[in-house]
Amino acid sequence: MLSPAPAAPVRLADESPAKVTGVAPGVVLVDFGKVAFGNLRMTVPPGAKGEIRVHFGEALSNGRIERKPPGTVRYSMATVRPDGDGAITVAPPADKRNTQQPAAILTPQEWGVVTPFRWVEIEGWPGPVNTLRLVRQAAFASTWDDEASAFSCSDTRLDRIWELCRYSIKATTFAGVYVDGDRERIPYEADAYLNQLSHYATDRDTAMARDTFDRLMKHPTWPTEWAFHMIFIAHADWMQTGDRDWLAARYESLKPKLLLGRAREDGLLASNAAQVKRDDIVDWPVGERDGFVFGPVNTVVNAFHVRSLWLMAELAEALGKAEDAADYRARGTKARAAFQEKLFDGKRGCYRDGEGTDHASQHASLFPLAFGLVPAEHRAAVTKWVAGRGMACSVYAAQYLLEGLFENGADKRAVDLMVAPGDRSWKHMLDSGTTITWEAWDQKYKPNQDWNHAWGAAPANLLPKYVIGVRPMAPGWGKLEIRPNPSGLSQARGKIPTPRGPVEVNWNADGGFKLAVKLPAGTAARISLPAPVSSRGVISDGRRVPATRKDGRWVLDSETTGTAIYQVR
Repeated sequence: MLSPAPAAPVRLADESPAKVTGVAPGVVLVDFGKVAFGNLRMTVPPGAKGEIRVHFGEALSNGRIERKPPGTVRYSMATVRPDGDGAITVAPPADKRNTQQPAAILTPQEWGVVTPFRWVEIEGWPGPVNTLRLVRQAAFASTWDDEASAFSCSDTRLDRIWELCRYSIKATTFAGVYVDGDRERIPYEADAYLNQLSHYATDRDTAMARDTFDRLMKHPTWPTEWAFHMIFIAHADWMQTGDRDWLAARYESLKPKLLLGRAREDGLLASNAAQVKRDDIVDWPVGERDGFVFGPVNTVVNAFHVRSLWLMAELAEALGKAEDAADYRARGTKARAAFQEKLFDGKRGCYRDGEGTDHASQHASLFPLAFGLVPAEHRAAVTKWVAGRGMACSVYAAQYLLEGLFENGADKRAVDLMVAPGDRSWKHMLDSGTTITWEAWDQKYKPNQDWNHAWGAAPANLLPKYVIGVRPMAPGWGKLEIRPNPSGLSQARGKIPTPRGPVEVNWNADGGFKLAVKLPAGTAARISLPAPVSSRGVISDGRRVPATRKDGRWVLDSETTGTAIYQVR
């Protein structure tokens, strides 16, 4: 039986209403401004009698809480019968599905039931509106620091998208480990990795990702590609913390996640009939697969496999396991050669979905592009092909789609997709009024979707990593890269948390590119700046800085420490 307590420290924080309105005789509507997981603490007036009905909701319709919302959008009701005055906790009944054991994560019993809600309707309040005294008891990671990160730029839509995604990560820390929203409250490997990336980009905590990893090792889920995400999580922890002890204790448990028992002679993985039918997931939900044709040799599965071999080689080398590292590199090299030979379509400049089909979904190319599997001579063609398909994938695969575009010079296209018109962008989420990212682009794409799913929060990590341009170059952030991508913007600034302290960057692309950086002690940065054809070099404090022009950028010859300002001239 699983422990009912969350694995990482979580607390209840008191939040006051943003707005309280009388909407009908004896009915009060309370708006807390954003959705959070929690319940209410209500102070009942002296001498109050009778029944008070309290409605909790994520959705509003015609000025009232939606009583029958779609899918897994939350509505619940609790009845209170006060007996005298004083503070009482008001919470809805427990949901049987998201408290089902042994899989679901349980919150502490002493909290009472928590549910995601923004609005509360109170029927039968015994007094005028101005006598209402209540707070939301909202559950968040106790380590969360709202000042740990920041992002702003010349496009206010991106500012709002980043804040939506940052808050989504904060709000979904309620369970103490990363869960799949409120429908099941179960950790899944892919969800956990995407949560981890955005958590690192918005707060300094690393414990929650680790606790989620350990739980998933004991309680793995079924999709094929989700197994590879465990290697991704461990590698991300290594790059963030540089902690060999944590990695060494878990290294052996990662080996089965490579699924080497499914490898053919050429190094590619093969799926049996059951795996083709159910386990090989490609994307979720099913309708977001861009027509992917499944077969025994699946391009997406093998892209994950090859990438995981390379990451395992790095982890083995970090732990001094030279034989393992050499073995994984050899396997990766062999599998990549077969991957390119048997799955790439040179005429179209894209990858087929697998052996035995000529169908080419966006997914078959976006994952190889994100994972660095595309040979240099084909990257431009594959990037163009992927970009031309638009957002033909889910909010989950969008993490990898945009990574591939950012990594291959299509940064403006990546940003444009975030704010695109229509219903397949984060702009659409904002326009729809959500305050936590959704499980899918829209209700019609997943009718049972959660409205509180952090795997939809990819811009929280993509904007700092690529637009601000900050990423670690060595485990533990002793060395980092600052490589801004203007992406059609004129200005951007950000604060990125690291284990050594925040990295602060401010760049301006008006009238020549200008960059200001502030680095924490114990770090050194390699600076790479946009290099227009007409530019002659980089200056700082009126003096020329040695820099080398490479691939359309000025790369400073020396590393930067402390505080510095650079300008491309």
